[in-house]
Amino acid sequence: MWSQRCWLTSAALLVSAATCSFAFVPMASSSSSSRATSFSKRQSSPASDYDIVKVDLSDGRDYPIYIGAGYSDEEASTLLRSHVGGNKVLLVTNDRISPMYLEKYEALLKEGGDKEVITLVLPDGEENKNMEVLGMILDKALECAFDRKATFVALGGGVIGDMVGFAAAIYQRGVNFIQIPTTVMAMVDSSVGGKTGVNHPLGKNMVGAFHQPECVFIDTDTLETLPDRELQSGISEIIKYGLIRDAEFFVWQEENMSKMLSRDPATLRFAIKRSCENKAAVVKDDEKEAGVRATLNLGHTFGHAIENGSGYGTWLHGEAVAIGTAMAATMSGEMGWIDAPLVKRIYDIMELAKLPVDLPVDSPMDKELFLKLMSVDKKVANGQLRLILLKGELGNCVFTGDFDEDAMVKTIDEFVAECAGQPA
Repeated sequence: MWSQRCWLTSAALLVSAATCSFAFVPMASSSSSSRATSFSKRQSSPASDYDIVKVDLSDGRDYPIYIGAGYSDEEASTLLRSHVGGNKVLLVTNDRISPMYLEKYEALLKEGGDKEVITLVLPDGEENKNMEVLGMILDKALECAFDRKATFVALGGGVIGDMVGFAAAIYQRGVNFIQIPTTVMAMVDSSVGGKTGVNHPLGKNMVGAFHQPECVFIDTDTLETLPDRELQSGISEIIKYGLIRDAEFFVWQEENMSKMLSRDPATLRFAIKRSCENKAAVVKDDEKEAGVRATLNLGHTFGHAIENGSGYGTWLHGEAVAIGTAMAATMSGEMGWIDAPLVKRIYDIMELAKLPVDLPVDSPMDKELFLKLMSVDKKVANGQLRLILLKGELGNCVFTGDFDEDAMVKTIDEFVAECAGQPA
């Protein structure tokens, strides 16, 4: 689709701050190794080798992201249990993950015999990320008389992590929780940074809270059981970091995409670690998304509209974000904010990752539905829609309400031109 469009020449890097815009300063590509060691370290034992990326927050709320494989049972148990304060644990997963990993993590958390571990299995899927299913977590906690010293543990992908985190945020006005992500999407994005919540029929993730975990425990061995489609979906969030702030990482992805798709362990581990470093740096600067953290939502305003308008569960989150990123790139090019070669590279890497960059002909999306759903996006402020768009060289973006609305509408028109939802 990209080659059918024309763009103006590239514009200046920054947008006027007087128009509700935010320009993001990218990570310096020449100092990646020194940057990484500034907030991550490696631990080794005879059984495993793992990295620790620190999420550096105020008020003593810092927490580690453990990234490794081949953990011994003793090591995994020790790491996890060190973040459990009370003597009761609610371990929550879904009906797809449960047969593979629930028994293992229940045993790890019970090791030593001083913790009571209650388990709960929820239905899988984005369509179940709602208030009704959230209520099942709260019901279980109340039935089992969990108090404020309890710890909730999320074992699964982004849906489980978001719901368990939100339940922890609101149960008795807040209890501790731990993230054990089992998908690429959750490992590189949703498990880090404390965003929790559920979907509402009128908008994605519109009911939620910021609630930071005690730790994030990543065992990349779990990716061996991840379906190909979900692996590809998670890679869309990895691509995002390269586009908005880490140009060197984007180039690395272009060169190593086939290895990521083939699940080369070292390649995936590097991609996860680098993504977590990027996410941790942004969360440190802007925990509650007052500015720079919003840039992590590149493609999400379009993508969330696609998820909601198509029916939750039709698209995986990363697939919708991939299309949304293609739309953001197209719109940025339409306004002359990035040049045509960069737009082509964005389309090319999405296709290398086997991600969608167009809506299918049977999509219900049309211009009116896009605009309606985007109007209730969480980044709307005082009635003004704000978008994350690319501007300047690779690795630069802006969070702004000062954009050409005609370019946005033209982009939407082009993407829905052949959809079933488009009026005849």
